[in-house]
Amino acid sequence: MKTYRIRKDDKVMVTAGKDKGKVGKVLKILPKKNAVLVEKVNMVKRHTKANPYAKIAGGIVEKESPLDISNVALLCDACAKPTKVGYKETADGKKVRFCKKCNHEIA
Repeated sequence: MKTYRIRKDDKVMVTAGKDKGKVGKVLKILPKKNAVLVEKVNMVKRHTKANPYAKIAGGIVEKESPLDISNVALLCDACAKPTKVGYKETADGKKVRFCKKCNHEIA
């Protein structure tokens, strides 16, 4: 399975598309589709049918739609800018992500 530099719960900025410039938290990574779900970004409306057995109300539901992972950039906590992610080893041998702009470690 392919690994990504962006992970769940990271703060990202959309770099392309109709929601360009919006910031949100990554809710889910979809590796088979090469996509991510970002909170309150790329919202679509879905018409749902009521299901009393599953206690689902019918109506129009607004939810997030997947974005291609190449259209989002990680936001650095220190410099608050969208950045590329690098990897380096710490003194104790752990592999950590870091911001390429300010060299700050990303948790």
